[in-house]
This record gives sequence, structure tokens and C-alpha cells, in this order.
Amino acid sequence: MQVDKSSLRLKFIKKRRKLYSTNFFFSFDKIFFLIKKNFSKKEPSIAGYYPSNFEVNILNLLSQANKKNFKVGLPVINKNYKIDFKYWIPNEPLHVNKYGILEPKKQNITFKPDIILVPLVAFDRSLNRIGYGKGYYDRALKQLSSNKKILTIGMAFSFQEASIIPTNQYDYNLDCILTDRNLIYKKTNENFIFG
Repeated sequence: MQVDKSSLRLKFIKKRRKLYSTNFFFSFDKIFFLIKKNFSKKEPSIAGYYPSNFEVNILNLLSQANKKNFKVGLPVINKNYKIDFKYWIPNEPLHVNKYGILEPKKQNITFKPDIILVPLVAFDRSLNRIGYGKGYYDRALKQLSSNKKILTIGMAFSFQEASIIPTNQYDYNLDCILTDRNLIYKKTNENFIFG
């Protein structure tokens, strides 16, 4: 039986709402380890997201990155289903966008991040993801990766894992996914060091 993205999305949004808890522990040190191993410059830039709808809360990670003098930013939604990443200092005031998600001011400086922490609804072991269905991240990641090497890290609870995620030519395959249990990556990835 073939499963479509829409039914998977609904199933995992409900599951995340039901099982969400702040008691899940995420080892953000793994992300700083990946950065140290893969980026020769001392302060690469990191784009995260402001958690909503029971997503993994990465605000502490962004705050740690800022204290380590990394440039930090968040996505800002634009027209035509596009997002830009804008610099943001943790605790700086944010604005609510049309989806009810907090984002920096549009006049904040746009940047092209080296590392992108990607929210998701569901994922599989092949590093495919399902988002909310608008394609914002798929478009942004494809465009950014065509111009520079970027490390894309999906952020998920282990219970968000599906056996298989259906894909098409518009989907962007992540480099790795950090869950409360482990870091999932392909051993054949030639672009980054994970171990």
C-alpha cells in the first residue's frame, strides 16, 4: 500500500502533538562537533528556526552558538513561497508572520548560512523529510546548495521517524538528522565528516 505525503503529514502532526514533551534530551554538542570537524573558519553562520507547533526547541542551541560568536539567523517568509535567512540575536524582538510563526524584522541583514537546522514533520532513514507542504525549505536549500557547500541538519523527535517518505524531484535530501536518540547520516556522504 502506497502512502501519500498528505496522510503522513496529518498522522505525524497528530503524533507530535500527542507525544511532545520538554523531557526529551537533545545533545546539541553533536552539532558543535560537526561544525568543528567540517568548517575550517572559526565562526560559521547558522540558520535555525523559531519552534512552533510542537517542533524541537532549538533556542538554547542558537543561544549557545551566539555566545560562541557564530552568526545566527532565522527564516523570514517572502512572496512566491520563498524564504530568506536574516541575522538575529537571541532575545531580540521578533514579529509574527502570516502562519503565526515568529521571525526577525524584514530589514535585518540577509545572509547565506553555512549550517541550516531544518524543522520537519516526519523523516526516514534515507534522510528524506516531510514539512508542512509548502516547499519553502526545499526551494531555499536547493538554491543555497547550488552556490556553496551547506550542512543541512534535520531536527526531530525519534518518534517522528517513518519507514519511508515518498519523494519527488522537488524534495531536498538532508545531510543528517539529529534526534533525541542519535545522529542519523549516510556513511557514504563525501561532503561532510560525521564520526
